[in-house]
Amino acid sequence: MGGRSRRDASGDATAERTGTRALAGWVLFDWATQPFYTLVVTFLFAPYFVNSFMPDSVTGQALWAYATGAAELVAALLAPILGAIADAGGKRKPWIAAFSVLLVVGLAGLWLAIPGRGDLAILVLVCFSLATIGSELGTVFTNAMMSSLVPEKKLGTLSGIGWAAGYLGGLASLALMAGFVVAEPSSGKTLLGLDPLVPLNAATRQGDRLVGPLSALWYVVFVIPLFLFTPDRPSGPTTPTPISAGLALLAKTARELRRYKTIAFFLIARMLYADGLGAIFAFGGIYAATVFGWGVAELGLFGIILTLAATIGASLGGVLDDRAGSKTVIVFTLLFFIAASIGVLSVDRDHILFVLPVEARLPGSALFASTGEQVYLAFAILIGLAAGPIQASSRTLLARLSPPDKMTEFFGFFSFSGKITAFAAPLAIGVVTAATGSQRLGIATSLVFLVAGLLLLLRVRAK
Repeated sequence: MGGRSRRDASGDATAERTGTRALAGWVLFDWATQPFYTLVVTFLFAPYFVNSFMPDSVTGQALWAYATGAAELVAALLAPILGAIADAGGKRKPWIAAFSVLLVVGLAGLWLAIPGRGDLAILVLVCFSLATIGSELGTVFTNAMMSSLVPEKKLGTLSGIGWAAGYLGGLASLALMAGFVVAEPSSGKTLLGLDPLVPLNAATRQGDRLVGPLSALWYVVFVIPLFLFTPDRPSGPTTPTPISAGLALLAKTARELRRYKTIAFFLIARMLYADGLGAIFAFGGIYAATVFGWGVAELGLFGIILTLAATIGASLGGVLDDRAGSKTVIVFTLLFFIAASIGVLSVDRDHILFVLPVEARLPGSALFASTGEQVYLAFAILIGLAAGPIQASSRTLLARLSPPDKMTEFFGFFSFSGKITAFAAPLAIGVVTAATGSQRLGIATSLVFLVAGLLLLLRVRAK
């Protein structure tokens, strides 16, 4: 196709002139945003909201799932529209700045999750939703910058480094929060057995509530290099009416989508497997906290171990992507992820692999002392190893398939494909959890999305 040959020539020429500081600025965006997903969505704030802030865990998980689904739906609907407008208007950084404000304000509002203040639950969920929308839509525009930063043959490595940097950012922030800031209410000590660095009221769970504001501060500090050093898209012709032009471009692309059948199949496949992957990550920590009664210490250490595994997976996946191809990496790691997810869900308080009985965790026992916890942790590590390559290679595959003049627009569809059904998995989890009273059955619905996405991905013809 003519568009691809133009991108390979002009895009690579531009990319060859990109300096180290510019690349570092782009990579640091993943580092900056990851604490939101690591600290808030997965390991610290979400389990606190479900199991401590709310009066019961079933209601808490259902409400958290509904809020997640609503925010993902809004992001999904806006992503392709804003991507088309940005392609028509030229610049991407102004959009990143706007959604950064939304992310920071939403994160700061999580401080309001005061124990016993159930009347603030809706406000807290609204703040979480705003942060989710800001993070997801800001990522659309940073992803679209990839092809102008490095040659196509290096896209896999850059994407893998970005994901690895993100996981390391999540790891560093989690170690900081769990080791030095958030304390167990019963002991007043952090994961490292220390008094919190700042005086916090454990009775009002100020450490857990501080996760949001500190994640916001982290983001503000580390996103600055992107704005200072990473070049925006190369200068080109723009329109004085980018909104109307962008909407017209979006409508035209939607009508002509049959010309991009490979991209269309990939986006639909990604729509499904990304939904399942996100649900497993979002509710895995919640499930573990409920099953094993994990507190800050266990969840913090669990998060550190899982994030290390994901960092290793993302780094290796980027190298394999450039050698074996994006689709091959995604297919094999998806199979790995599905198997490990079934393994995680096979564990409950006194069983592993669904039917094998084990001794339940004893109160006051050492960290991860029970067999059930150890098996759960082993399967979770496998999930972490697989998750990084799936995510990194997905955006690399789209960057390789997309024509250059529609890059942001297609990354808008990419976000759309990852989020338009993202409300469906959390909604299904919420409905099934509420109907059955079983968190495990609720989370298990995400496997349907993973398998369906894998089957569709097999039909994608990758170059």
